[in-house]
Amino acid sequence: MVKLQHLHLPNLTTYTRASTIQNALARRLLDSKKDPTFPIPPPTIITAQFHPVYTTGRRDRNTPSPAQLSRLLQDGKVEFHTTHRGGQITFHGPGQLVAYPIIDLKRHNLTTRCYINLLESALITTCAHYGIKAFRTENTGVWVSETEKIGAIGVHLNRFVSRDGVALNVHTELGWFDRIVACGLEGKGTSSLERLGVRVGVEEVGRVFVKVMAEELEGVEWVEGVEGVEGVGLEDLGLDVE
Repeated sequence: MVKLQHLHLPNLTTYTRASTIQNALARRLLDSKKDPTFPIPPPTIITAQFHPVYTTGRRDRNTPSPAQLSRLLQDGKVEFHTTHRGGQITFHGPGQLVAYPIIDLKRHNLTTRCYINLLESALITTCAHYGIKAFRTENTGVWVSETEKIGAIGVHLNRFVSRDGVALNVHTELGWFDRIVACGLEGKGTSSLERLGVRVGVEEVGRVFVKVMAEELEGVEWVEGVEGVEGVGLEDLGLDVE
């Protein structure tokens, strides 16, 4: 049995900062898979809220043209990054929970499809914790109606080590999504816990999500105090991060 480590990045952080940290954690897992003498790091979930940013998957055929990107970023209040995850363009920002599980799927007896199902189930259970009925459709992610999405999923796997993960709208300013065709789905909208009448903080929702993941991941022993480590320096986690 192993402990699930919850690394919460307090306040607003940049996409670049969170990505640097998750890449360092993923490298540790990959190193342990290559070298049996290397200590096996614990599975970790990063939770954060980002400064406004649009991201898109590397193979997104609908990536904005230079002219579209210029209009998207014209007010200077939002960034844009191309990522290695699956999926198409979406928004991350204040009021939205972003959770990045960095785990070795093989260690928890997960196939890729089972892992995506697990992320969807964890989001659905998290919404249910607040009395919100969310569900799957034929489109990846979690929905609260046939036309309104509340949680998005986009992952990247390298030798079964996961990066990226999920985004759940808690009290996100939904107008940011009006500038794009979120996830490439024409005619679909977004919702949030706040829009559905739930007033709650992103950090609390993050703790609920991580607890659900810990309960669902095979081989994980949930131990109080593992989550919420914002007081722990990155150097204490053995991360070589600027």
